[in-house]
Amino acid sequence: MADTSKRPHSSVVVDGNDRAPARSMLRAVGFTDADFKKPQIAIAGSPSDLTPCNMHLGELAEHATKGINDAGGKAVNFSTITVSDGISMGTKGMRYSLVSRDVIADSIETVWTAQHYDANVSLPGCDKNMPGALIAMGRVNRPALMIYGGTIRAGACSRGVKLDIEDSFQAYGEYLAGTMDDDRRQDIVRHACPGPGACGGMYTANTMASAIEAMGMSLPFSASTPADDPGKLDECARAGEAIRLLLERDIKPRDIMTRPAFENAIVVTMALGGSTNAVLHLIAMAKAVGVELGLDDFQRVSDRIPFLADLKPSGKHVMADLHDVGGVPGVMRLLADEGLIDDSCQTVTGKT
Repeated sequence: MADTSKRPHSSVVVDGNDRAPARSMLRAVGFTDADFKKPQIAIAGSPSDLTPCNMHLGELAEHATKGINDAGGKAVNFSTITVSDGISMGTKGMRYSLVSRDVIADSIETVWTAQHYDANVSLPGCDKNMPGALIAMGRVNRPALMIYGGTIRAGACSRGVKLDIEDSFQAYGEYLAGTMDDDRRQDIVRHACPGPGACGGMYTANTMASAIEAMGMSLPFSASTPADDPGKLDECARAGEAIRLLLERDIKPRDIMTRPAFENAIVVTMALGGSTNAVLHLIAMAKAVGVELGLDDFQRVSDRIPFLADLKPSGKHVMADLHDVGGVPGVMRLLADEGLIDDSCQTVTGKT
């Protein structure tokens, strides 16, 4: 990645005698002489211990950093915010939820362009992180990809029932209705969320991760690989090679986030029974790249695409179960075989 043509933006910051003060500051954060000749890849993470969705993202960023550096780039990390709907639900805190998506987009765009980074790897975990990151990618339009932090695994209470956060909400309702005793309710509350990762059913986080993978802006299996699965660490490492390819071929988000790609995202969302929040997020993402998308498009796709998935909250399975039977690539292969999806679209792998 030492070729100057692969670092058209960072060279503005570090090349030339007049940029010596910038190099001095970057040396303080660990840059070497060799690093100044490499493309700078911003890792935009949102690590936080305020929610299980994001609690592990710091570790993932470390593996992504190594993957980028091993591939010949220079990784630079910065953080953005997150808001947990699952915690804020039912309070005035939800007034900040959707707003946080645009704060995230603005913050990534601000740092990415102000510091002249050549490319971006975003590492989101919770609902608004993902569309926020993709909106920023669309606006800046430099090589980029997303690594989803991953889904949480199912919890299991003393009766061996597969649980997720929905069961905590449901248990409260059953307790109020007098159909569940408090001991059973408390058992569910204690075990519904066993570790890191976003809410396990087809809620907004897993919906957006699936849509973005279907769109081609993340590596295959990104959406379904559980947060604590070794495959998620491998994905972080492989992101370095993927970004190098994007830089070498000058493939930008707007080359991938085309009208057919958005159609694919909607198709997969409908097949998986995704969150209705996908409508407002995909429309905002489309606007960032100049693609016309509206409510009628979602209805038209819904009219022709079968609902295939038995996933929570309407079904009984969680995202980790989908991963075990092929993940989003398996769903897309099935849809492609039936002529229901456009399998010719460009992706961050450099392939269709």
